[in-house]
Amino acid sequence: MELRLSRVVLRLWVAAVLLFLFVPIALVILYAFNDSRIETWPIAHYSTKWFSVAWHDPEVRSSLWLSFKAGLFASAIAVVLGSAAAFGVHKYRFFGREAVSLLLVLPLALPGIITGIALKSTFDYAGIDLSLLTIIIGHATFCIVVVYNNVVARLRRVSGSLLEASADLGAKPWQTFRYVTLPSISTAVVSGALLAFALSFDEVIVTTFTAGAQNTLPLWIFGAIRLGQQLPEVNVVVVGVLILTVIPVAIAVRLTGRAGIR
Repeated sequence: MELRLSRVVLRLWVAAVLLFLFVPIALVILYAFNDSRIETWPIAHYSTKWFSVAWHDPEVRSSLWLSFKAGLFASAIAVVLGSAAAFGVHKYRFFGREAVSLLLVLPLALPGIITGIALKSTFDYAGIDLSLLTIIIGHATFCIVVVYNNVVARLRRVSGSLLEASADLGAKPWQTFRYVTLPSISTAVVSGALLAFALSFDEVIVTTFTAGAQNTLPLWIFGAIRLGQQLPEVNVVVVGVLILTVIPVAIAVRLTGRAGIR
């Protein structure tokens, strides 16, 4: 009886948490189809006109393009540096190895405002003007962590006997990496890149300190909410951000799951 009661309570608790998380998102999606500019409940008439308005808004399109470029370049940097760091930490034993691993993970654990202030101070000290480049550098600091965690976890699951067999057959180290190691970690690299892009695309705090006068899509959303005159467009843009964020995450989870089954 007690076991059954605990199951019921646990299920109710899980349902309450899911409702708390996803009901606000569902309301935003519904209001994106609201025909009126004023948000009232229940919604009197539904329409898709705000999707066209948002798409033809030059500020939205420029912000979308800026976010896409920043996420793409930050993910590319993260794949190169994160994969190299994971391979080095996993393969070699050296003094301070655990400290290096901690330092690589630390940017994701630190509050975004600390990372943003630190980057802004560094750019000011170096005389670097805030631009797309500074946004990419800021996003890459935490995107590297995502790729590093994915790749190092996969490397720990790669059988050492495969590498030894490759060496016994006369393969050089770079050949072993190309034909054995890289295919084994390829799904981890791809899923890490997708997760890094999703994380970069909706990043707000670090972007605030590194964007300067430029507006990425999340910054445009916050500015439009503050003014309160473009709420229907904001709802539409939020739906777009949700789609562009969820799709890479879903693909990454599927790739990771398939690799885990294999």
